[in-house]
Amino acid sequence: MAVMLEQELGTRRTASEVVAAIIERHRGEEGALLPVLREVQAQTHHLSEEVMKQVAAGLGIPLSQVFGTASFYTMFNVRPKGRHIIRVCESAPCHVERAREVMAALEKELGVGLGGETPDGLFTLETASCIGVCGVAPAIMIDDKVYGNLTPEMIPEVIARFRAEAEGKEG
Repeated sequence: MAVMLEQELGTRRTASEVVAAIIERHRGEEGALLPVLREVQAQTHHLSEEVMKQVAAGLGIPLSQVFGTASFYTMFNVRPKGRHIIRVCESAPCHVERAREVMAALEKELGVGLGGETPDGLFTLETASCIGVCGVAPAIMIDDKVYGNLTPEMIPEVIARFRAEAEGKEG
């Protein structure tokens, strides 16, 4: 876990040091596991086996409890994911309004299938049962931003904005 992470103050610490600091902030709190996992994932982007072992040891709970919690909740990633998570809404309104065609356009543009991560680590493609914006179906959510009233033809432009940002260009 020698990966270096940027912190708020610009200092660089190993993932192990970051996890230890998060555990220490929550030491003695009842029900600390969920807040610890949320904070750790925010810093490390996924909950690796090594990180889960450190959390279990640091909180004094069984590894099976940490893994069970991390794998139960969909908000936690137990495998690496792309920097940007794209969720395609599968609700009935989105389905009726051609969400499958939008999904096909995303798969083509990204070069990955559902559940896949782009080779550059920039995107992961997932589905969501509903993202709560039925009035603008079909819709996707990239990170916390919703894109609605989509057509397959709009997908390359949406993705290009994120790629340009990743390359440090205005999008």
